[in-house]
Amino acid sequence: MEKETATLAGGCFWGMEEIIKGIPGVSNTTVGYTGGEIENPTYQIVRLGTSNHAESVQVEFDPKKLSYKELLGYFFRMHDPTTLNQQGNDKGTQYRSVIFYHSEEQKKVAEEVIKEITEAKKWPRPIVTKIVPAQKFYAAEDYHQDYLKKNPGGYTCHWLRD
Repeated sequence: MEKETATLAGGCFWGMEEIIKGIPGVSNTTVGYTGGEIENPTYQIVRLGTSNHAESVQVEFDPKKLSYKELLGYFFRMHDPTTLNQQGNDKGTQYRSVIFYHSEEQKKVAEEVIKEITEAKKWPRPIVTKIVPAQKFYAAEDYHQDYLKKNPGGYTCHWLRD
């Protein structure tokens, strides 16, 4: 099976992972931290918002079953890309909206998707999602992986909007 990797940040990684895992074509997800300035960050550091890491989901998917553009379609439906450094009750740079691209093609697709969503006026405010090169990704602690599966009814502020 051919695999492609996407890294997305849009608030608390628990809720994002739970939705992304259910998308046909996704073969694996890992929640973690990326985009920051220190090596080997931990949740205790990232939660302070001082390391500049974003809570993120690294996604492995089969591009024959799910295109990157389709994946981004879900991404822009599962969080509010117009709130700067905030999703729901979660506030801080660690909850910012970011697409960490792994290739120039991913960057181009992300730019096109944001343009299409903006022109379609899907959101009442401007999109603040950043598109930046992928950086080193650090898997979060084991208890964060599949958190909502292990803790049904746990906190999430993510759902798929129409």
